[in-house]
Amino acid sequence: MPIPKIISVDDHVVEPSHVWQTWLPEKYREKGPRIERKRWGSFSLNPGAKYTNTEDPEGMWGDAWIFEDRLIYVHKRFVAIPLDATPDGDITKFDRTKMVMEALTYDEMRPGCYDRDARMVEFERNWVDGSLPFPTFPRFCGQTFYEAEDKDLGLACVKAYNDWMVEEFCEPSEGINIPLCLMPLWDVELAAAEIRRNAERGVRAFCFSELPTRLGLPSIHTGHWDPVFAACNDTGVTLAMHIGSSSTDPIASPDSPAGVGGTLAFNNSMASMADYLFSGKLIEFPKLKLAYSEGQIGWIPYALERADTVWDQHDSWQHSKERIPNPPSSYYYGRIFGCFTADRVGLKNLDLVGEDNICFETDYPHTDTTWPYSREYAEKMVADLDDAVAYKVLRGNAIKMLELDRV
Repeated sequence: MPIPKIISVDDHVVEPSHVWQTWLPEKYREKGPRIERKRWGSFSLNPGAKYTNTEDPEGMWGDAWIFEDRLIYVHKRFVAIPLDATPDGDITKFDRTKMVMEALTYDEMRPGCYDRDARMVEFERNWVDGSLPFPTFPRFCGQTFYEAEDKDLGLACVKAYNDWMVEEFCEPSEGINIPLCLMPLWDVELAAAEIRRNAERGVRAFCFSELPTRLGLPSIHTGHWDPVFAACNDTGVTLAMHIGSSSTDPIASPDSPAGVGGTLAFNNSMASMADYLFSGKLIEFPKLKLAYSEGQIGWIPYALERADTVWDQHDSWQHSKERIPNPPSSYYYGRIFGCFTADRVGLKNLDLVGEDNICFETDYPHTDTTWPYSREYAEKMVADLDDAVAYKVLRGNAIKMLELDRV
């Protein structure tokens, strides 16, 4: 029996060059995001997933986002699949080694990275009929606009992105592109209003920071974010928190090799989940749903076990039971979702992870992507699961989490 069509809860969209110059009110377009093509030298990766790059008149051409007349982001080959990674357009020859840290233009990307219709074709080939696309230039929870000097412009950019996401990128895509919107992180009341505005037109997922304090924002314990949590609780919106949405890497040392951060990427997800489990927010807002994207799932069973042990054995001096009367793990099941691409450990412990709590991701078009072999890849991942559980993991849980009108 073939596996069900996949709904991927973590993919990425490279925003088309026209987004803000088309969707922003005209008065904001001069300072709004725009693309400039320049030649670039080598890139280096710094702590916090920040890149150093310089212009080089002899370097490679690359398209860059300019915002408030400042260079913000240069497109790179490991973030968007380059055309030469599929020689002669043959996707069966996909060569991941072409995805390197070098500049890239839109003309050199596979169109599915940024073009709605081309993306629909890419996903049909990939056995995917639903995809939740995280942003690229705005960063994983809209940090680019949070850092804007002109907050009125930043708000206009957030709303323009959401309007483009819903009306141009998703609504005409026959359900393949599932809207994932941004909020203005610097103003919680405006953020809650933006959630409600978009929920009214069917949006059920918003980006949020895994660890807001790392961005200089208040913690979830202060009550500051309660209007956002209330808006999500009332509308069924899931807060989707991608690794890197705190603009920090869980590195071991300032000079750790890049592979250390990649290996430990789940640590911020684990820290965030513990924060929510002990916060009492999942009691105060009983319909609040959280999703951890690209954090994988193998760490979840021990994190839950440890949280329950601490709750029970340390209560004489930590007094956790005053805030959460039941074990922390009891607030996880059915409320917090994880997702995976390659996590055999998590699947072997699915009874502890929770078969109703995990989803699959294809991570298109990043280096980790399972494209163009997601069907074959997923078949191997769920080979030891019965059909009903495989359906939940590959499709059903995403439908539940995102309140999708499909089977």
